[in-house]
Amino acid sequence: MRNRRIYWISGLVIAALVVFLIIRFNRFYQKIPSPGEDLVITVPEPKLLYGLPADSFHIEESMVLRNQNLSDILIDRGVSAQSVDQIAKNSVSVFDVRKMKAGNRYTVFYSTDANRTPQFLAYDNNGIDYYLYSLTDSLKVRAGKHEVVSKRQTLSGTINSSLWNAMKESNISPLLAVELSDIYQWTIDFFGIQKGDQFTVIYDEDFVGGESIGLGKIYSASFTQGGVPFYAIRFTQEDGDNFFDEKGNSLRKSFLKAPLKFSRISSRFSNNRMHPVLRIMRPHHGVDYAAATGTPVYTIGDGIVLQKSYQPAGGGNFIKIRHNSVYTTTYMHLSKFAAGIKAGVRVKQGEVIGYVGATGLASGPHLDFRVYMGGTAVDPLTIKSPPAEPVKPANLAKFNTLRDSVLRQLIAKPIPVAALKKSI
Repeated sequence: MRNRRIYWISGLVIAALVVFLIIRFNRFYQKIPSPGEDLVITVPEPKLLYGLPADSFHIEESMVLRNQNLSDILIDRGVSAQSVDQIAKNSVSVFDVRKMKAGNRYTVFYSTDANRTPQFLAYDNNGIDYYLYSLTDSLKVRAGKHEVVSKRQTLSGTINSSLWNAMKESNISPLLAVELSDIYQWTIDFFGIQKGDQFTVIYDEDFVGGESIGLGKIYSASFTQGGVPFYAIRFTQEDGDNFFDEKGNSLRKSFLKAPLKFSRISSRFSNNRMHPVLRIMRPHHGVDYAAATGTPVYTIGDGIVLQKSYQPAGGGNFIKIRHNSVYTTTYMHLSKFAAGIKAGVRVKQGEVIGYVGATGLASGPHLDFRVYMGGTAVDPLTIKSPPAEPVKPANLAKFNTLRDSVLRQLIAKPIPVAALKKSI
């Protein structure tokens, strides 16, 4: 009985060994091509950097320092002055090396031998465009572009402070705040933003090599101010892209909501206000926007400059613009005027006409902005501005389809996803 058991155990061990050897043999056999077949060997693709095989070089990455130029960079790495001069000459028709900017990235490719000879230098111009310099033989330069990958992003938030500061403190590009203010500049009073206002925006963010290089196109947005939602839907017609509300009305208006960006209202329209310099009660028929000296001031609408002058005991440097037969606007206490601004000049909506200052009777840098309707001063914060052309009737069906899709996306995103930090 005991011998029989040993016999069976030995048989099982031998059978298992045979199966193992067969499997190993088959795997080995499969690697051997049949007669007439070629042996296929898979070689991994080389990692390319600026079009060069990165594994074939020693690589050094750095940034252009202040007051540093191409000559400084190359001579420090052993490239002769004669070669640098020839490289600069060869580069003239491709890129002006004098325009290299401090803070931009460059990469040096060295040989892998003991000499570590610099062979190429790649200069990143703007995150997308780059220039590759050959440092041996031909000393030529060629222009190239990084592959840009756009990713659709959706951002939602509740504001506890200014839109600019909230995004900055939440590690969101403040450029998105600039874009939103441009889209909504005829609709939203960004100087009247309150805690609890909400926004959602759908946009593209561009990436190169996995790193964000900036914002792409904004497709749609909603901004809820004082409990009232305002929608912005990008729609393309024969005259190009514009933003419209959910009814197909253009967000563009005859007048901008404010004549400057990212400031605060320090004094409102009043018939009886204590003057900050004269210390007497008198009317203040305008809105004061506190801002740093030199902040650009924009005309709120198309028009003709009626007056560019100076009042030492009043508005200091000021500009008066007639927009039509009804409205005129005045911009006071300017530090200086924009180039080319003079009486009789026609200006376009959003054009820079001057810069914030404290000339005349002013306690500090600010813009005193006034609006006159039929010659009578009116509160700039309450004027109603007619919209530009709406969606064309022939395009309404297409717009409505897009609108329904966009609103579903905007409403589907809970607001807020994450409350933005309060600015300190």
